[in-house]
Amino acid sequence: MFSIALDHGLDYKELAAWNNLGDPGRIRPGQQLRLKPPAGAGEAPVTVRPIIGSGRVETRPLGARPLPGAGPAGASPGTPEAVKSEPIARKLPYTAENVALLQRGEAQRVPAPALAPAAVPVAPVTAPKQEPAEQAAGAVDDEDRVDWGWPAQGRIVAGFSEASNKGLDIAGKMGDPVIASAPGRVVYSGSGLRGYGKLVIIKHNKTYLSAYAHNKDILVKEGQSVVKGQKIAEVGNTDSDTPKLHFEIRKLGKPVDPAKYLPPT
Repeated sequence: MFSIALDHGLDYKELAAWNNLGDPGRIRPGQQLRLKPPAGAGEAPVTVRPIIGSGRVETRPLGARPLPGAGPAGASPGTPEAVKSEPIARKLPYTAENVALLQRGEAQRVPAPALAPAAVPVAPVTAPKQEPAEQAAGAVDDEDRVDWGWPAQGRIVAGFSEASNKGLDIAGKMGDPVIASAPGRVVYSGSGLRGYGKLVIIKHNKTYLSAYAHNKDILVKEGQSVVKGQKIAEVGNTDSDTPKLHFEIRKLGKPVDPAKYLPPT
């Protein structure tokens, strides 16, 4: 059941529910399975809870760059200096009339010439450029686009091959972090698929899944929401001769070359 769900881009629990199977591990040879939800039912939406930080967000006027301890006397640290609004001093030509005005104190009330505000350039608005990865992958609905990132750091020891390798193999050391390549929901966490060892599968939307195999330890559980860059496992060698991460991207269940989706490195 796990393998069937992976090959069709589905959550095995939903697949079991659509076929009224109490135990997903008990299926018979020749048994027909429904691969689409029955009428009135649908796939569970993939929702990711945002991470809300506990730190205070500092705000200040645009252009103010206070330094600790800097500022005028009496001002609190980090507070921009008060704006001066006193009249601007002016020089007047020496004439008998101006001397008389100065003696009466009226010269200070002569208005200063107004300065024309500087023109602020406005950047032109352009349409977002389509990423090469999405172009190579074919047309995808906007809601199903995924911002992919590398799941591990290391040398690629085996590339994608439709015949022999359904993803990328990335070399690593035992215990190196394995991170979520994109936000989504964990739909599988375990070692039930032969050849994958300890495996994590993340569903990102109705179109894409990603798989992370041969882990030493798994740090997430099924049904958990994860964000891009979150540590989900540690590199291991379960069902493998050497420590490495086997990484797959599946589009509607079909393995695709991750190198066409991941950013340059």
